Amino acid sequence: MLHTRTSKTSFARATGGLLVAAAVVALALTGPAAANAHNGNGHGGHPPKDKTVDVQLLSFNDFHGNLMPPSGSSGRLTDSGGAIVDVGGVEYLATHLAQAREGHRNSLTVAAGDLIGASPLLSGAFHDEPSIEALNALHLDVSAVGNHEFDEGYRELQRMADGGCLADGDGENNQNSCPAGKFRGADFDFLAANVVKEGTNKTILPAYSIERLSGGVKIGFIGMTLEETPDIVTAAGIEGLEFRDEVATANALVPVLRKQGVNAIVVLVHQGGTPNVANAPYDAACGNGAELDPGSPIIPIAQGLSPAIDLIVSGHTHQPYVCNIPDPAGNARLVTSASSFGRLYTDTTLTYDKRTDDVVRTSVSSANMLVTRDVTADPAEAAIIAKYQALVAPLANRVIGQISASVTRTANPAGETPLGDLIADAQLADPSVVGPYGTPQLALMNPGGIRADLLYDAPPAAPGSVTFGAAFTVQPFNNYLVSLDLTGAQIKQLLNQQWSGANAASKKILQVSEGFAYSYSGTTLGAVTLNGVPLDDAAVYRVVTNNFLAGGGDGFGVFTQAQNVYFGGLDIDAFAAYLTANSPYAPTVPSRITLTP
Repeated sequence: MLHTRTSKTSFARATGGLLVAAAVVALALTGPAAANAHNGNGHGGHPPKDKTVDVQLLSFNDFHGNLMPPSGSSGRLTDSGGAIVDVGGVEYLATHLAQAREGHRNSLTVAAGDLIGASPLLSGAFHDEPSIEALNALHLDVSAVGNHEFDEGYRELQRMADGGCLADGDGENNQNSCPAGKFRGADFDFLAANVVKEGTNKTILPAYSIERLSGGVKIGFIGMTLEETPDIVTAAGIEGLEFRDEVATANALVPVLRKQGVNAIVVLVHQGGTPNVANAPYDAACGNGAELDPGSPIIPIAQGLSPAIDLIVSGHTHQPYVCNIPDPAGNARLVTSASSFGRLYTDTTLTYDKRTDDVVRTSVSSANMLVTRDVTADPAEAAIIAKYQALVAPLANRVIGQISASVTRTANPAGETPLGDLIADAQLADPSVVGPYGTPQLALMNPGGIRADLLYDAPPAAPGSVTFGAAFTVQPFNNYLVSLDLTGAQIKQLLNQQWSGANAASKKILQVSEGFAYSYSGTTLGAVTLNGVPLDDAAVYRVVTNNFLAGGGDGFGVFTQAQNVYFGGLDIDAFAAYLTANSPYAPTVPSRITLTP
């Protein structure tokens, strides 16, 4: 893999604001007519062989700190023959990528965001520093940021890029920065073209990266997260930032790159699509047994991006696909996504025309490849895993309680789950949220924040024993609990937001604490009670939730109207303490939320 780097993120940020300022000026030149005014470079027939260079792009997305092979269904995919295959694990991903690069003089490895955040304890316990170290070791070159890169705020994201240690009290809040003494940051470029400091045109990270390979090849990469990031990240994580339209941002950067002689352009965007076939094989979409659902948000983005852009690497939906979505000029253009958790990578090959310094669009070919575990584990990655396993063991293996049976995310017809009941009860019982405004009366928990089942038999613990590591796997976000005041009418508005507005296409049923109950039919809310008494629209109730929901996340904007907001401790600490205090815990039969005919 022979190439030189234009810059690493920390250096490029110094001019990032200027780059976006230039892009904003260029917006005037990139309306619909200008966007279609591509000069044709790279879209014609194949040039003579001595005037071309072969290039390989390897890509993946939504790694989420999965250093170890993901467990259960998260570590499996369906192959073309319908068989279930165990896949994933960074030590196997690194080996597969190394094998894929063999025979390719020019190869780059890129990603489309959510590389960190919502990570297993092995990475999350160390602020995801292990994941950055592992991504360096597999020779990642460029990545867009995703929404989860903002879980701990943009300054922490900048630290991921630049390196340095946090003074976090050597394990305070069950996390520990730099346990081995130092953290050098990412060797690859983190890109955030559409994220600027509020009221400015200055990006928090570079907008683009130019990668130079042998034979005079220059490829520009534009990296973006989804514009809706503020809706799905804690308010504190994106405070002071503005997230701009993906299409307008990328199209404005096309002339900026062209002025530097870069005509070959790839967009890395953390937004995606969903195949319209449930449990589709990893290589099904598109044109091979499945297509993208017409409502997939990546479709209008791809349809609007300038014809000068040659390839789109996407993510966010955790789905596998390689699809042709024609550009505004009607030229075929591939859009790819490699599922999640390092289970797949996409192998793309293309021809670069040295006469035009552009990609021959008809040469672009992509295929998703399984990261099977039947290859030799990469020794560098294995060493990283072993180092952090030793460092995390005292915390991860500490038994915090007992359960009489597995507590799962399996929902009743109304959307209530045994594990949701447990977490909501733990939040209501947490003393850290009892501040000057009184004791909470009910708890509300977002289902998307519950990331795994709590299993009865989960080695290395004895059957029935729950370790902190297992609890962290269930709630990996390190969100803060928040108590706040809402009226009965506002609580009913919240419940209606479960199936309206941003959640109209896919319901998000909040999990509720013991004593709070309601029924609904379709999209009609029925009776709502607290301890058997109907909710009074005019009365004020004390509610506990996490800071993600309190900031209006997942489309629950009513939370932002709350009064007397008080921050407590971490959700994982409340969860662990409740399990300890209520051990052995027996899972409930969900009956707090009722679906009526």
